[in-house]
Amino acid sequence: MLSLTLGLEAILLARTLVLIAMIPPLVEMLPGAMSFTRPAPTQRTQRPSGHDIALSLGSSWIFALAGAVVIQADGLGLTRLIHEPGSPWWLAPLEFVAVLLLQDTLFYGLHRLMHHRLCYRWLHQGHHHSRHPTGWTAFAFDAGEGLLQAGFLVGVVFLIPLQSATLLALLLTMSAWAVVNHLDPVQQSGAPRSEWLGRWLIGPTHHGLHHLRPGRNYGLYFTFWDRICGTVEPSA
Repeated sequence: MLSLTLGLEAILLARTLVLIAMIPPLVEMLPGAMSFTRPAPTQRTQRPSGHDIALSLGSSWIFALAGAVVIQADGLGLTRLIHEPGSPWWLAPLEFVAVLLLQDTLFYGLHRLMHHRLCYRWLHQGHHHSRHPTGWTAFAFDAGEGLLQAGFLVGVVFLIPLQSATLLALLLTMSAWAVVNHLDPVQQSGAPRSEWLGRWLIGPTHHGLHHLRPGRNYGLYFTFWDRICGTVEPSA
C-alpha cells in the first residue's frame, strides 16, 4: 500500500505541474474554447503563493492514498468498476454526465456548509488564502476538505457501476476544469463569446468572483444551483 501511495503521489504531482504549465498557454491560443469567460476588472495576475503550493502538496497525499485504496479494493473485487468491454456506446457519456451532475449538486451544498462560520476555519480557510487564485489554488485544500473531495470519487466507485475509462475521463476533466477555474479571466479582444456557455458553465470569471466575494458563486461546474438558490453573482 505504501509503495502504491508513493507512486500515485508522484503521478499526482506530475499531473499538477503539467496542467499548470500547459493550460494557460492553451487558453491564450484557443480563445474560442474559453469564450464563455468575461474579464473581471478587479482581478489581476498573481504569482502562486507558497501557502497554496504547500497545501497542494499536502492534499496530493490525501488523493494518492484514496487512489491506492481504490486500486487495492478493485483488485479484490470490492468496487463497482467495469473493466470488460461490450457496454453500449452511449453508456460512457451517460455515466460521465451523471457523475458530473451528482458531484456538482453535492459540492454546492458542501461548499455552502464549508463557508459556515463553524466549519470555515477547519475546512475551507486555506483554499481562500489567495483572493486572486492561480493554478496552484485549484488543489490547495486543508486536510478536512481534501478528505471530503477525495471521498466523493471513492464513494462513487464503491456505490455506482462505472466503466474504468469513464473514471479516467472524469479524473482528467475534474483536474483540468479545476485549474482553468482558478486562472485569471482571459480577455480576448474581438473573440466571439457564447452567452449560453457563460450562463450555464462555470469558468474563471464565475469562480474568480467567488474568491473575491466568498458569499456568492458556490457552484463547481454548472451555474444552475447558484441561480436556483439565489447565490449567483450578477456580474458573473
